[in-house]
Amino acid sequence: MELDLSRLSVAEIRRHFLDQKDSASLGLLARLQKDPREGVRKICHQLKTRREKEKAERIRIESMLNLECVLWNSGIRHIAGADEVGVGPLAGPVVAAAVVFPPGTFISRVDDSKRLSPQVRREVVRTIRQRALGIGVGLAEVAEIDELNVYHAGLLAMRRAVENLPLRPDHLLVDAREIPGLSMPQNKFSKGDGLSFSIAAASIVAKTYRDQLMVELGQTYPQYGLDRNKGYGTREHQEAIRRHGPCAIHRKSYTFIQELCGEYSDLFYRLREKTQRLSSVRELTDLETELEAVQSQLSPRERRKIRLLLTKNWSRASPSEVQ
Repeated sequence: MELDLSRLSVAEIRRHFLDQKDSASLGLLARLQKDPREGVRKICHQLKTRREKEKAERIRIESMLNLECVLWNSGIRHIAGADEVGVGPLAGPVVAAAVVFPPGTFISRVDDSKRLSPQVRREVVRTIRQRALGIGVGLAEVAEIDELNVYHAGLLAMRRAVENLPLRPDHLLVDAREIPGLSMPQNKFSKGDGLSFSIAAASIVAKTYRDQLMVELGQTYPQYGLDRNKGYGTREHQEAIRRHGPCAIHRKSYTFIQELCGEYSDLFYRLREKTQRLSSVRELTDLETELEAVQSQLSPRERRKIRLLLTKNWSRASPSEVQ
């Protein structure tokens, strides 16, 4: 039996409909729209806006599920999405996840983990863990990153994530590349964490797992602010490395770590400081000339680094100045 809206106060209508998470029916919206009270019409407008957002989100998720639906409809049941996070940081492992959902799964707000706030990631990952048939997590530790390079360490972490699934997937969807050493069919998709529902879910699982791991490592190494920077090269983190040196979880093969630790020549640091103070094309040209004169005194990696900094400065120079 329909509620008699005329007998309800605006506050009661708000509690009955706006404070609930269920979508308002078109019939209810039509009744609210006819109500003479301004407060009720405002509630109607808010409910319409919510309904439109929910429709847009449903269309977005359905689009992200297109790859999975094609495979599910062809009879393939266990489809795993795989992704890794933590390629860019100066510290900590690369973490990968693989996720398998039952056919027909729909979870709102699943997206590339980089597009979601930490709070939304934590909320969504709880639903992912409740709804998934299986989740596997794999790590490539810092020693493996330094030995293999971070690209191959990422592949290793993804392979371990797939192998750690509680069930064997029939098909694998991967962000950007194929994972070696696995026998099941794979499809790779550029920017797959924004295209595939399963890959995006894997990116969320991996990101929340790694973030929590870095918070825990921050308790062991409190001087680096890992609970805040998660190992990324923030100004605070760079200053901590300069002050304390790298610790056991820093990626010492990274040239930037070596640079922060003073492992380059005095000439390199002098030239690098000059690149940070350049403000005109004339100064850029003068530094180019100076670099030509002293380049034999720099190691190949020092020359490459200074050249890269100069190129960035040239790209920021005013076109009229360059001419």
